[in-house]
Amino acid sequence: MDEEDPVKRQQIIDARARNISHNVRCTECGSQSIEDSQAGIAILLRKLIRDEIQSGKSDKEIFKKLEEDFGETVLYTPKFDMQTAALWLSPLIVAGVAVGAWAYKKHKQKTNVHIMALNLVRGVSLTPKEKERMLEILTPPPSERSSPSYWWNRLQRQ
Repeated sequence: MDEEDPVKRQQIIDARARNISHNVRCTECGSQSIEDSQAGIAILLRKLIRDEIQSGKSDKEIFKKLEEDFGETVLYTPKFDMQTAALWLSPLIVAGVAVGAWAYKKHKQKTNVHIMALNLVRGVSLTPKEKERMLEILTPPPSERSSPSYWWNRLQRQ
């Protein structure tokens, strides 16, 4: 039993070290974890993590030390604060503003048509641009039968 305890303890240390190493970005490679990297700094960091575990530090304390020494970007899971919230939420904010602008434009366009119609009823003359817009809105789309291609295709079928 005495022989098994050191082996089991080493297995636990190895498992904790691998878990931490998978969540730490290699400062030299950038795209790999230090567990997957063979860069010199990655090897040193893996050793540092094992030493910290053997000295009795918790995973949280080790992550904090790495963050203090190398900056927040060394961790794959940065803490959630106002800066990271703005980063993650900015696409939603931009999309919301775009949809809002589109809806406002559509609403304003409809409102303008209603105002122009009321002005016509009241006898207020329209500007040339307003007249063009009203004709554009009120003119029905050309029917299929009035297009030359419709008649040409029909003659070809006979």
